[in-house]
Formats: sequence, C-alpha cells, structure tokens
Amino acid sequence: MLLAQTSRHFSFPWRVAYLGAGMAVFMVAYAAGAATPLTEEEAEEVRTSFLADIESIDQSGIFLNNIEIALAMFVPGAGVGVGIFSGVSTGVVFNAFALITAELQGVPPLSVLVTPFGMLEVFGYGLAMSRSAMLAIQLAKKSERKNWRQFAVATGIEVGVVIAVLLAGSLLEAQEIA
Repeated sequence: MLLAQTSRHFSFPWRVAYLGAGMAVFMVAYAAGAATPLTEEEAEEVRTSFLADIESIDQSGIFLNNIEIALAMFVPGAGVGVGIFSGVSTGVVFNAFALITAELQGVPPLSVLVTPFGMLEVFGYGLAMSRSAMLAIQLAKKSERKNWRQFAVATGIEVGVVIAVLLAGSLLEAQEIA
C-alpha cells in the first residue's frame, strides 16, 4: 500500500488518523490566531505589512510561499511547531483584516479555509505536519528506526503530493485574487 508501514501504528488507518489530527491542529491554530485580540493600530500594522508582502504576488509567488512553509512542516517534530505558527499567523492576518474591513466583519474566520484553495492548503499542511509527527515518533522508537527506508519513501511520496496539492491551490488562489 502507498503509505503503509510495517508497524501497526503506521498502517493506513493510522495514517489517515494522523492526517486528520494534522489538519485539525492547523485549523485550531488558525482559529486561535483569528481570535487573538488586536487593537485597531495593531490590526492596521498587520494589514499594512501583509499588503506590502503580497503587493506584486502572482501564482508563482503564492506557490513558492506555501511550499516553503509546507516543506518546513516536514521536519521531524519541529514541523508541527512550524505548522502551528503558520496557522496562528494566518489567523491573525484574517483577524486584522476583519477588524478593519467592514465587508469581513461578521464573516466566520474558518470560512476562508473552506474555499477550494483553503481546503487544499489545509490538506497539504495537515499531511506535512502529520508526517513530521510520524517521523519524530519513528526516530524516538529504536525498534522503528530499522524501517527508515519505508519512511523515507513514504515521506518522498507525500512531499510530492503536497507540492501537487499546493500548486493546484495556488492556481485557484491566484484566480480568486485576480
């Protein structure tokens, strides 16, 4: 099977559970960021900084930004922290825009994540974060280390999946922005 490992805790059903947990962690982090209290001045500073960062961004820029973050999320153990930081940061940006932009006031923050590109990003980030946790567990268990080739192959496949998913997401997001 594509992502199956020999250990019972790394079977396909467990892989799906890890994926679901990774996606949930990212969404909870995003929601926490979106719930972060900001003053109007702080919100304007976040908004101004974000707009300057994306001033001339196109589909390639969106993809490169997302893939850079996602690849960092594959780092064993630390990738989960990168994902949480990314989720919180993204939520804070949404919150800043919602505080300043009348059209966004009252819009549920998680609604951004149920857009086609949002769902692809959550899937990609959840896959990367969950693989990070699985790799950390494998490295911590001496009995699992002998299966490193299987984990390397599965990780390589998942990196490819995340790249494809985020490429599709960046195409959709660029169309939305245009």
